[in-house]
This record gives sequence, C-alpha cells and structure tokens, in this order.
Amino acid sequence: MTARRLSAAALAAAAIVGAVALPASAADHARPDRPKVEISAVQYDSPGPEDRSRRSLNKEWVELTNTSRHTVNLDGWTLTNRDGRTYTFDHYRLEGRTTVRIHTGEGRDTDSDLYMDRHNYVWDNYSDTATLRNDHGRFIDDASWGGRHHHGGHHHHGGHNR
Repeated sequence: MTARRLSAAALAAAAIVGAVALPASAADHARPDRPKVEISAVQYDSPGPEDRSRRSLNKEWVELTNTSRHTVNLDGWTLTNRDGRTYTFDHYRLEGRTTVRIHTGEGRDTDSDLYMDRHNYVWDNYSDTATLRNDHGRFIDDASWGGRHHHGGHHHHGGHNR
C-alpha cells in the first residue's frame, strides 16, 4: 500500500470514528420546557350596554396563558393598546399552565383576575392591537382585530373569544 492510500484510509477511518463519537445534535434532544406566555383570548367588545359601569368595564378583558409548566414572574411586564394605554403588572407571578384575566375596570386582584382600575374602555371595538411586552420591553405576543392590523414583523395572534 502506498503512503498516499494509507493516509487516505486513515483519514476515512478517522472521519467515521469522529462521526460516531460526536454527540447528537441539539435537534435530537427534547428542548427544555421554556416559560411561554401568550395572549390567549380578548373580549374587546363588552357585552350589554356600554355605560362605563364597573360591571360593563370588567366585561372587557384580555387573557394571558402560561403554556409552560414553570411559573413566570410578570412583574414589570406591560399590556398596551394601539393608542398607548398601558397596564403594568406589579408583583404578579403566573403559575405554569394557568390563565389570568386582566379586566379593564376596578376590582380586587386575585390569582386568576387582575384589574386595570380604569374608568374608560381600553380596547377599541372595531380595530385594535393588544401587545404584551416583558420587563425589558421585548415583544412577547400580540392580538389584533378589525381592519387596521399592526404587522410590525411580530406574531399576529388575532381574534377574540366571547
């Protein structure tokens, strides 16, 4: 065998051994369950008469769902409409696989219901976008409805549930 063939055979053998010895790629492993919070539903058109009563204001809401099994600290996160009206979460932790409803009006905050304490409607009945950002101002999710959708390269969740 010539030195050239011997060298080629050695390189081929090394390549096979190296390929077998390499760890599996990240795609072959299950990804860790990362915390993921999303806007899961929006009731932007308060059912019944829109008389700005506490009852009517609290029938307008946005739901956030933590789809992971890990608790997410929402302290400092914001929920904003297209006009810039903002609700900032204060000392709130969303448990894994749970949903919280953020009502427009006044009420006593619980684990499953938070209140913006506003005296006017926040979400436009015809066209608006609810945008969720984390405490660093980074985009997390949005939901749009109506004719003038905001498509700034972000996820369009869309629609509402009644």
